[in-house]
Amino acid sequence: MTTQSIRSNCTYSLDFLRDEVRALLAKGSISRHQPIYVLANYLPPREWLVVERELAERDYLLRDRIADLLPEEKWDED
Repeated sequence: MTTQSIRSNCTYSLDFLRDEVRALLAKGSISRHQPIYVLANYLPPREWLVVERELAERDYLLRDRIADLLPEEKWDED
């Protein structure tokens, strides 16, 4: 019997992840203070493995805060 490794064809760039995080923040689904690993709740497990690898390559830890993924944001004066 031969076993075949199933690989996901999807790729997640850091920019794509940041866009997804911004969308989840805008909806109120997640908070900037939550750890990055909560994003696993919004992706299929196979795709999460790809995301996890991308984050590790960029030196992000899953316990880091979601806010750490976002570059500095400029705020307009109130």
